[in-house]
Amino acid sequence: MSARRTERLLNLVICLLATRRWLTKEQIRAAVPQYAACETSEAFDRMFERDKENLRELGVPLLTGSDSSWFEDEVGYLIDRDAYALPELELDAAELAVLGLASRVWQRASLAGPAARALVKLSALGVDPDEGSLVGLEPRVRTAEPAFEPLYAATRDRAPVTFRYRKPDGEVAERHVEPWAVASRGGRWYVVGRDRDRAAARVFRMSRIESEIHRIGPQGSYDIPENLDPSEMIGAGPTRADEREAVLHVRSGRGARLRRRAAVSGGSAGPTVPASPDDRHGSGDRWDEIRLPIGDSGILAEELAGYGPDVVVLEPPDLRDHVVRLLREALATQTAPPRRAAATHSGAVTAS
Repeated sequence: MSARRTERLLNLVICLLATRRWLTKEQIRAAVPQYAACETSEAFDRMFERDKENLRELGVPLLTGSDSSWFEDEVGYLIDRDAYALPELELDAAELAVLGLASRVWQRASLAGPAARALVKLSALGVDPDEGSLVGLEPRVRTAEPAFEPLYAATRDRAPVTFRYRKPDGEVAERHVEPWAVASRGGRWYVVGRDRDRAAARVFRMSRIESEIHRIGPQGSYDIPENLDPSEMIGAGPTRADEREAVLHVRSGRGARLRRRAAVSGGSAGPTVPASPDDRHGSGDRWDEIRLPIGDSGILAEELAGYGPDVVVLEPPDLRDHVVRLLREALATQTAPPRRAAATHSGAVTAS
């Protein structure tokens, strides 16, 4: 089944679950974006009939009926919620542990894109949506990558974007990309798509994006390959390591893991040596100089930022800048002012 048909069927299910009233064909046509785009009623009828059969083949309990006891000429449609709902689950300790881990990524269910627009259209038609029945239909993934949300939205809307991207060797360049999909591998998030500058498919790791994501074209301005497999593209991507050395000052008595890595990393990293007995970094402590291979600058930058004031990056400049940026983002998160509460005329408190 194509991605477009899958999206249309999902929107139809959401539409029929969003209300406790029977919905007529015209109401469904107005609410589901793909139906509304049909040029003729005949085209809509053919598409709707195929989709009804597909839903029933998938086991979705689609019902027909009417709110009127007197007139049966206008048929409405609903999904039998009792038959559609999952039975009560009984999970053991191991299964609950797996769900707990999964909940760290899938933190809440929410509507987005065409589904949300469908609910708005239903409200405009005088149908009161019952959004409580839609919980769990479209989970939203929360990540620490600032680029995730705008890139996910761009893949959904098929909108080209531009951003500054740092390659493994530290070189930074502007990229113009038609994003196809976002995917995770090994705890890292990636976007795959067509690089317009190179006229070829490419994989970009989100942690290496060093700017905001800017759209450079309208929605729907390109097509996504039908047989796209993001996981295969990510797995087949280049794994070149950054062969440069990082020069660090580590506070005396701290950074044991970094010291061990420097000691066992062969000829590319020498032993630690005293940096200077003076107050090199304004703390009054002694600092040791450590040299170790970078390997992956993004992973190393995140690790070094985790040491806070106990590690200072001297070289290379792009690694230092990356660590400084991560620390500033962490500081901004911790020092952001709390959302103030504003009292309404009725005396209730709302977030402003």
